[in-house]
Amino acid sequence: MTAPEQDAAAPLTDAEIWPLLGVRVRSGDLELRAPDDRMLLDLARLAARGVHPPDYMPFLVPWTRGTPVQVARSVVTYQWGLRQRTTPADWAIELAVVRDGVPLGTQGMYAKDFAITRSAETGSWLGLEHHHQGIGTRMRLMILHLLFEGLGAQHATTSAFADNPGSSGVTRKIGYRENGVAHQAREGGPVESRLYVLDRADWDARRDELRLDVEMEGVEALRDQLGLS
Repeated sequence: MTAPEQDAAAPLTDAEIWPLLGVRVRSGDLELRAPDDRMLLDLARLAARGVHPPDYMPFLVPWTRGTPVQVARSVVTYQWGLRQRTTPADWAIELAVVRDGVPLGTQGMYAKDFAITRSAETGSWLGLEHHHQGIGTRMRLMILHLLFEGLGAQHATTSAFADNPGSSGVTRKIGYRENGVAHQAREGGPVESRLYVLDRADWDARRDELRLDVEMEGVEALRDQLGLS
């Protein structure tokens, strides 16, 4: 058999079929990577144990309400749906936040027409048992590193409810600027959402303590999948 015939017969790797599966963003003991179905089930179990105190809702869609089984199923059905939104025109990518092989939550990035706007939104959740350990700041910095250094973003946006000062505190610490408010409905009542933007110049000017050592793998293939090559 000739070499070309051998190459043609070689099975495709998972990352060749779906480049997002080959992406790794590492800093210290944390890693961001796309969850396969096994890890997705572990994320569902984590969410079923709690994502926030029961007397507060940090999400517009109250997916954390319900029995543990209902919450877990909300996680897997939502994540399965996101896989359809990994196209150049519209992507919603949520990476698992992993430490020692164990998922702690998810860190997402979302964009439409990114090749034109170079702007993406971020959002995340952590299992309640992993709150108040500095993980939220680190995983935000890691996804911003992927956006700005890996994908060539010029703007990153985020938002937080006015009654969620912890999230806004992380956002301001990183260097985002306030960018208006949105008036929304949450669980049948009105709520004010504060909007923030971080431009490339803000990212480049961030303080030294916010400059993590970050390693990335699989980014070029992801750029190709997202139409950025």
